[in-house]
Amino acid sequence: MDRLHAMEVFVRVVETGSFSAAARDLRIGQPAVSKLIAALEDRLQVRLLVRSTRHLHPSEAGQAFYERARRTLTEADEADSAARGEGARLEGRLRVCASVTFARLHIVPKLGAFIDAHPNLSVDLVMDDRYIDLLEENIDVALRAGELSNSSLTARKLATCERYVVASPAYLERMGTPATPIDLLAHTAIVYTQGLVAEEWRFRRDTADTSVRIPTRLSFSAAEGVREAVIGGLGLAISSRWMMEPELASGTVVPVLTEWKLPSADLWSLHPSGRLPTAKARAFVSWFSESFSENV
Repeated sequence: MDRLHAMEVFVRVVETGSFSAAARDLRIGQPAVSKLIAALEDRLQVRLLVRSTRHLHPSEAGQAFYERARRTLTEADEADSAARGEGARLEGRLRVCASVTFARLHIVPKLGAFIDAHPNLSVDLVMDDRYIDLLEENIDVALRAGELSNSSLTARKLATCERYVVASPAYLERMGTPATPIDLLAHTAIVYTQGLVAEEWRFRRDTADTSVRIPTRLSFSAAEGVREAVIGGLGLAISSRWMMEPELASGTVVPVLTEWKLPSADLWSLHPSGRLPTAKARAFVSWFSESFSENV
């Protein structure tokens, strides 16, 4: 049995959900797919697929085999690309992860240029504010803003931007504009629970540091909720310029306490631990870093 070919067939069956769809993708007959999967299960002495009336699903052992097989195929493609040289075309599937708001504002509008430059490459953009396991989700590269919580990840800092306390003009007209961090105690905090913001908001002015525990009445696990709550005049929030860029530019949201500086936000590209970044991931990060720097 050609083990790499068997892995490729199995991976396509899992990703398409059927023998027939995998056969069409691989341009081989469905009986050949069925025979290869049966031979693979026989060799491994384990059931890899659970068959229902409509779909095929990996068993627990099958899911573990799928994840490792997919990584093996990716590394085999990398070996081929390295042998052919840097001029080789990028092919296959690239899985990119980013938070919902950042992806919507800064990746999706520009993604067409990357797709056009690599017509043989398919891109899965996983938009999720959670800090997901890159290995478990088969992510090639993640873009994240904030402090790195997992030091085992392969990381590269791409950019840094300011963070502000922001509010809508309507909220400030109703509740007043704070002049010092202590004034925030009279206001309502909107907190992004996936981000940099802790219970204490830390400020610096010249060489003076201060912190304040502002009462939290609203918290959101997604930045989209924070944005809408701030725009709707429900309170104040700490936000990076990236997260509120259109609203800051239009005046829909305004910064306050601008003489007091908050810790800045760093943007990182992250790759799964234990694996070198693939050529596809490196190309994406290089393209994104260049296009992003032109607009920030």
